[in-house]
Amino acid sequence: MFQKLTKEIQFFNEHPLGMRMLLLTNLIYALVMPIIELFVGAYIMRNSSDLSLVVIFQLAVYTGIPVTFGINGWLLNRMPIARLYSFGMLLSGISMFAMMSLDNLDTLGVFLAGLIMGLSYGFFWANRDLLALNTTHDKNRNYYYGIETFFYTMTGIAVPLAAGAFIAATDKNGWFGGNTNVAYYWLTGAVFALSVFASILVHRGQFQNPKRAPFLFFKFDKLWNKMLGLASLKGVAQGYIVTAPTMLVMSLVGKEGELGLIQGVAAFASAILLYVLGRTSAPQHRLLIYLIGCSLFVLGAIFNAVFYSAFGVILFILCLLFARPLLDIAYFPIQLKVIDVVAAKEGRNEFSYIFNHEFGLFLGRLFGCGLFIILARYVSEYVALRYALLMIAVVHFMGYFMMKVVVRELAKET
Repeated sequence: MFQKLTKEIQFFNEHPLGMRMLLLTNLIYALVMPIIELFVGAYIMRNSSDLSLVVIFQLAVYTGIPVTFGINGWLLNRMPIARLYSFGMLLSGISMFAMMSLDNLDTLGVFLAGLIMGLSYGFFWANRDLLALNTTHDKNRNYYYGIETFFYTMTGIAVPLAAGAFIAATDKNGWFGGNTNVAYYWLTGAVFALSVFASILVHRGQFQNPKRAPFLFFKFDKLWNKMLGLASLKGVAQGYIVTAPTMLVMSLVGKEGELGLIQGVAAFASAILLYVLGRTSAPQHRLLIYLIGCSLFVLGAIFNAVFYSAFGVILFILCLLFARPLLDIAYFPIQLKVIDVVAAKEGRNEFSYIFNHEFGLFLGRLFGCGLFIILARYVSEYVALRYALLMIAVVHFMGYFMMKVVVRELAKET
């Protein structure tokens, strides 16, 4: 066992410094993401009777992301990429402080807090994607995303368990006068401290900014237009993938303690699977991996719609814990390979495609979040939670067929 671990560490160290430092930075920030994704939604639900506020927050996040991608493209010509990347991580803690400072959670306040979080995500993801593109190549991207997703999945075990137990213990034992909101303040402080640490680490990667060049274009190669169609179908599900577990668990299972426990139980097996896939799979396996991920998402949505109970929620989350990382480990390398091809073909800055890609995702996110908000506010929250998820999963599954088209066209270009 020790020899195997030593071999894996040696294999990791054989990769370029920039790639290794980016992975280590993402490992630290991976400790932050579960708190942001799970417990911000839980905080809104605990302090508001309006379930749609959770999705409004998420929609605000998704609105801020493409705006920030544009700002980031302009700033890349003036500031080091590591500084912009670290700024995005620090903003996540500021957004949580903004949320906790609201006296009353109303639509406007929640939307503004979500917008700040969107700015954070925008700086983080824009520069993360660009750094991943520049520090990897097609043959090691399965490994890169396998390791990165492994990190995120493993922290998805420890962080929800620890944070959920902390909030539940505060409620049960009367810590801080039994005020669970104080527990959220402590979690927010932890988010900010980890963000500072990750921000310091990223500056050791010696990352280079892209060449100064225009990044705003409106006409693209037909291969990239098909990639945008795939991005839109992927974006449809993203709002639900982030918010659905929180809303379903809080509505049908219990409080934050159960939320953290359920998220952690199946994540360990998922993490091991992802590491093995990233280590052993090749570019030709990506389409199959994506199909399995799409199928698991639909299966989980069916379980939720059929049972709509604590049992159904557990089955859905188990499926999602495997589906989400499988989708990522297949999707991102294909996206970067398409950028490699079309950027060389059209002679443009790679960031122009990363920026444009975000608008494809945003269109899908707008549809997915908008569907839930309309159903929750004008039909019923019951219908939104039970059936909208299945509709979204079916639409998202169409992305598999679009990915087949992209992969086929990519093969022709290379």
